[in-house]
Amino acid sequence: MCGISGIFNLRAYSSIDSHLLKHINRTQSHRGPDDEGYFIDAHVGLGHRRLSIIDLSSGQQPIFNEDHSVCVVFNGEIYNFESLVAELTHLGHRFSTHSDTEVIVHAWEEWGELCINRFRGMFTFALWDRNKRQLLIARDRLGKKPLYYTQTSAGQLVFGSELKVVLSHPDVDKTLRSEMAEEYFMYGYIPDPYSAYKHVFKLNPGHFMLLTPGSDIEQHAYWDLTAPIQHHSWENVQTELIERLNESVRIRLLSDVPLGAFLSGGVDSSAITALMAGLQDSPVNTCAIGFNEAHYDESEYANQIAARYQTNHVSQIVSSNDYHLLDELSNIYDEPFADSSALPTYQVCQLARQNVKVALSGDGGDEIFAGYRRQRMHITEQRFRDSIPFEVRKPLFGGLASVYPKADWAPKPLRAKTTLQSLAMDTVEAYANTMSKLRLGQRRQLFSPNYLRELSGYTGLEIMKQHAKAAPTDDPLKQIQYLDFKTWLPGDILTKVDRASMAHSLEVRSPLLDHVFVEWAFSIQSSDNIRGHEGKYAFKKALEPYVDHNILYRPKMGFSIPIAQWFRGPLKESLSTTILSDNMLDSDFFSVQALKNIINEHTAGRANHADALWCLLMFAKFMNRQ
Repeated sequence: MCGISGIFNLRAYSSIDSHLLKHINRTQSHRGPDDEGYFIDAHVGLGHRRLSIIDLSSGQQPIFNEDHSVCVVFNGEIYNFESLVAELTHLGHRFSTHSDTEVIVHAWEEWGELCINRFRGMFTFALWDRNKRQLLIARDRLGKKPLYYTQTSAGQLVFGSELKVVLSHPDVDKTLRSEMAEEYFMYGYIPDPYSAYKHVFKLNPGHFMLLTPGSDIEQHAYWDLTAPIQHHSWENVQTELIERLNESVRIRLLSDVPLGAFLSGGVDSSAITALMAGLQDSPVNTCAIGFNEAHYDESEYANQIAARYQTNHVSQIVSSNDYHLLDELSNIYDEPFADSSALPTYQVCQLARQNVKVALSGDGGDEIFAGYRRQRMHITEQRFRDSIPFEVRKPLFGGLASVYPKADWAPKPLRAKTTLQSLAMDTVEAYANTMSKLRLGQRRQLFSPNYLRELSGYTGLEIMKQHAKAAPTDDPLKQIQYLDFKTWLPGDILTKVDRASMAHSLEVRSPLLDHVFVEWAFSIQSSDNIRGHEGKYAFKKALEPYVDHNILYRPKMGFSIPIAQWFRGPLKESLSTTILSDNMLDSDFFSVQALKNIINEHTAGRANHADALWCLLMFAKFMNRQ
């Protein structure tokens, strides 16, 4: 796991500034504290920060082919590199290291840009071919590793693994993108391919760019989920699921440094730990954090799995009032990011790094096997939508939703406002409504009249609609899973884990998000993923021999923190000061009175606006750095 950076002369005629390249590259030293390396010629400068995992002695980057005409900098892991090395050696290529990175340059020589299809892993890389004068930049299929880029007014492409790399270049236009506030308060993050800045973009998952001096910047797709072939019998699903997941875990155990696993006590991390225990002779190194309040603590379940598989388990109880990290979180994510579980994720990565340099995680299980409550609710609601004509549903349920109170304080069965809203919508709009941090009506109340006029009717829903057009199936569950793979997974889950782990120079590997495993799992029948009120049904049944029943079938908790209490207690004063700062009020994004109302209603206990206030707080911390 590493960080990459680069400057490429698209239309510029000046030489690459080596001092500037080093400056922007060193802003991400945390991603690679072990080493750094550079390559510069007339057209391109490439930078690399190394976190040494495989081939510690000779894997320094950049890495070249035999005659040094091809050069690459790489962030990630290619898990099938050994088989590729054997194939390429047979074809006449000579390798000088034992690093997975070197396979990229020889694969490019043999197969051109089609080489990306051969790689199984997580990655972003930049490859320069001096003879062809071509720069290939690629990102892995699911978006585990990030890549930001921009073009300066002088005609240089600037890119890096984190936004701070790009922004540290003095010629980069740092104008904020006006739509970003609407998108952020809907999604809780800025969806790909956009960033908070008008002229800075993210390379989409499963995409590459092939550039030459004078060419235009254009992203090209090389992978997407395809229409599921649902040919699995129930019995075959049970057997094949474990076999395939075992293989996905096994190929992620290769490491020349200490390796372990996150163990939260949930289904997914317990599954990964159990399979790791069966694949290695030595005990699995596991780590978990617990909270000093029972409502937020899952450590007893983690201890249960650790005891069953006799792992080397490290557990640490942290305070549920550990809010001093908020400024650090804001700096780590570079742009507004509203997932409050980023805080405990940061803490568990910090704990893991004390004992290991690589950790396997259970990320992806809920997306692949439909483990979220919102997915089950959507399918139930879709049956109603399918049974009642839209021209009847829209006025009926829309009218009921408009008068039903927003009852976040009430038991879940009585929180019907969102459900009523969703029943009045089409399937994509309904799922977007369910997924939204702040729903459309809430955002319109929050935003200033000037900003609403500037938006001219634009909403973040447009991004989800574009993805929905490309969905390979009309199966209602598969459709929203596809939307999660395009938005929630890369924008929230994988971003959260990448920044939190790399802040501690920790590599995280996700066996459930192996693209071969994902492609197979996407073909499991939806009725096998959701049975009645049980999500992840096929996954849980397959895991019954490996994970205790009380863990498999207990209610999902997730990484929660008591933000509602914070905002009425220790953070009350700073909350108001931060959200009502001059930068926030001068931005013209917000109605000042709406900001004051939402703060006052929550702190006085008249309403629970914790989620909205968290979004506002993290947005304000970003704005106050501008």
